[in-house]
Amino acid sequence: IKLEMPTINLDREVTALATVPEVVEALESYAMTWQKLISTALEEQLKKVPQGYGPLAEVNLWRERNATLSALTEQTKLPEVQKVLEILQEAESEHTGDLQIVLRDLRKHHVEALDNVKFLSTLERHLKSLTYGTGFHVVLDTIPTLMNALRMVWVISRHYNKDERMVPLMEQIAWEISKRVYKVVDLHTLFKEDRAAAKKKIAEAKSTLEQWKKCYFAVRAQIETSGREQHWEFDRKRLFEKTDYMASICQDLYDILQVITEEFYNVFGPELKAVTGDPKRVDDLVRAVNGLTSPMEELTFDLFSIENAHDWKLIMEEFKEEVSVENVKQIFVQNLKDPPLYKNQPPVAGAIYWSRSLFYRIKHTIIRFQEVEGLLASERGKEVKQIYLQVAKRMKEYEDQKYSHWRDGTEQILPLLLKNNLLTVSSVTEEPITTKESVRFIVNFSPVLQEIIIETKYMEQLGLPVPEIARYVALQEDKYLRYTNGLKNMLDRYHKLMETMNEAETKLLDDHIEELWRVFKSGHRRLKWNSLGVGDFIVRCTRAIRKFESLVHQIHNNSEDINNALLFIESTNLFKFPLSKNGDELPKVKEFFEYVKCERAKGVRHMVRKYSTIPQLLMKVEGRVANTNSGKSPKLTSYYAYWENRIYQVLTQLIVKNLQAFNAAVLANVPLFQTEAILSVSEVVLEPNASEIDKMTVQCIRDCVEVTKHFVRWMRGTCIECPPQHVEEDEVITLSFYSDVSQNPLIIEQAVLITQNVHKLLVSLSKYLKQWNRYQLLWKLDKGVVMERLAAEKPACITFDEQLQFYMKVAQEVTQQPLIKDEQCIRLQLSPLVYTVRENARGWVISLGNLLNE
Repeated sequence: IKLEMPTINLDREVTALATVPEVVEALESYAMTWQKLISTALEEQLKKVPQGYGPLAEVNLWRERNATLSALTEQTKLPEVQKVLEILQEAESEHTGDLQIVLRDLRKHHVEALDNVKFLSTLERHLKSLTYGTGFHVVLDTIPTLMNALRMVWVISRHYNKDERMVPLMEQIAWEISKRVYKVVDLHTLFKEDRAAAKKKIAEAKSTLEQWKKCYFAVRAQIETSGREQHWEFDRKRLFEKTDYMASICQDLYDILQVITEEFYNVFGPELKAVTGDPKRVDDLVRAVNGLTSPMEELTFDLFSIENAHDWKLIMEEFKEEVSVENVKQIFVQNLKDPPLYKNQPPVAGAIYWSRSLFYRIKHTIIRFQEVEGLLASERGKEVKQIYLQVAKRMKEYEDQKYSHWRDGTEQILPLLLKNNLLTVSSVTEEPITTKESVRFIVNFSPVLQEIIIETKYMEQLGLPVPEIARYVALQEDKYLRYTNGLKNMLDRYHKLMETMNEAETKLLDDHIEELWRVFKSGHRRLKWNSLGVGDFIVRCTRAIRKFESLVHQIHNNSEDINNALLFIESTNLFKFPLSKNGDELPKVKEFFEYVKCERAKGVRHMVRKYSTIPQLLMKVEGRVANTNSGKSPKLTSYYAYWENRIYQVLTQLIVKNLQAFNAAVLANVPLFQTEAILSVSEVVLEPNASEIDKMTVQCIRDCVEVTKHFVRWMRGTCIECPPQHVEEDEVITLSFYSDVSQNPLIIEQAVLITQNVHKLLVSLSKYLKQWNRYQLLWKLDKGVVMERLAAEKPACITFDEQLQFYMKVAQEVTQQPLIKDEQCIRLQLSPLVYTVRENARGWVISLGNLLNE
């Protein structure tokens, strides 16, 4: 739009031109033309609306208005236009006021357009991402930043800080978001796509629609929290009614895909065909499921339009109804052979109950949908009703078949089960020889019989007739339960008792066990579940077990006393060491071994007293089992042998443990006794010498093993000690455990090991003493002969000084040597040796002094 410029000459002064009537008249004509042109342009721009829908159309509208008004504004600023306005004002023309009003309107609308373009440009990048972005993920990322940008425009802009401007812009943004969902969600193809991809697409569409509202309220809350900005109180219906409705539709579509995928397609596979054994029926179900979505695929209305909400609701109701019937049908087909049961339900009545519960479920659904007018009258409704009738018929056939099969089987097997014996006998081992311990008695109450009782009770609850014999047995359930519990408790008591007995005790009580089994015998030979006298049988068995239990407890009490005696013997310390007298002083070798021997003798006396009580305890057992008190009952032969063998084991352990403990003490770095190093016949030796220490050690070990000589063996088949045996005229032998224990390889090995370790220790000490041989000239040379030779040489004083210094140094060096050396169990006292060597050195000093004095 161009303003026509005056063609007359306006080079003179304004005041001069304003006095020329022809000039003023011509310029007034131009002013009127400009006024009309600008007014028309403004009117046209203000009438313009966005071309198309969406927020970018509004941006383009303001950009176009700004361009037009900017061009006009720039022309009004030209020098020619300004001079014309000055001339007319100077001439006081009546057209000047109207033109000024139009120019003010132009400036006002131009400033508004310029301001709006500036602020809308900050939104343009986000709006383009919203409109043209690839995929919902771009839109989801854009909405939060766009909403924050809208807040900035609302706060800073002078024109978009009002509802009448901001609400339409936001409405256009909501429309653009809705349009994105429209483009992507196509019902004609949605259910033919890959189901996972379709679910993802619908979920993203719903999230996008919800993100719009969520971000709006988040920014609104921030504005309210700030307390400085004008609040957003926009018309929510205009902003969110459409997007909220579309989000609910997306949720419906997602639910449809979820139901079809999770509840149908994931189940109708090869496994279901294999389980049901009816592939054709499974294929028919798959086709029926495919038909569930056909009403959606053939929609004739816009499902995202709120005006069509009622029609869409009807379609969803039909879908839910059909899914419910199909779902029940699927559950029924899938679980025919192995129906899920409630806790404690029997298999047959539980299956019938399951089938009926499914029937009531679809029946309830059909009744509920009958209440919705016209729902079952449609074609789809009639199809659903037909499916319902077919499924109900199959469920009735299934129930009848299950019931008749159970009834016939029960009438046939129940009399046989009642004729079973009360007990059965089995062996817990697979060995050909059955021992008393391996025999198990089992309550022979068939689980089938228990199941029939439960089935009968449930069948009556379901209103089904039951066989008379089954009803009779079910009425006796408490009695059978009492019998089975009584028998189980009785047998548990017996088996636990038998588990507490070892082989020797089982042999000892063999006659008593046989007697108990005779009481049990009628339970696995004669008595049946329909017999009289089952209760009396349980009472007799319980009484017999109680009597047997009392006997076993008495034997165990005696066994415990014997074991305590043996434990005392086994834990006796045969190597009690003396404590050191004061500080570093330890007993000498002979004192040490004498002390150990003396303490051992005390321990042996206590052990022998304990040992002597064992035959008395065994005679108590004999009194309980055989009613005799002789110590040589034939019934206890194996029991005597068992305890004699235990005594041998205990004595063997006693000796082995004590020898091991003594060996550990020998090797430990804690000295037990002391020996001295002395000078004997020009040699440095131990006192007592190594050979004597070796002998004392061997004797100590021998004495330890010979402790077993005090434990006299019993005569064969008795617990009576063997009397001394006369081998020759004057030789008497006492039969003891020594001859057996002393031959034990472990004991021999330990004895040899101790001897070797002590010998190694003595060799090590002897090697240490050889170091003192460096001083041997002190005592091996004859002082008189050496002094005569030195006097004959007529030595100088310096020679005497060197000799005196040497011997004084030796005396000093020996004095600084340690007086004690601890090695493993031996403490070596070096004081006597140090004293002797030092005195020898001093003797040489005295001899040299006497010679020097002469």
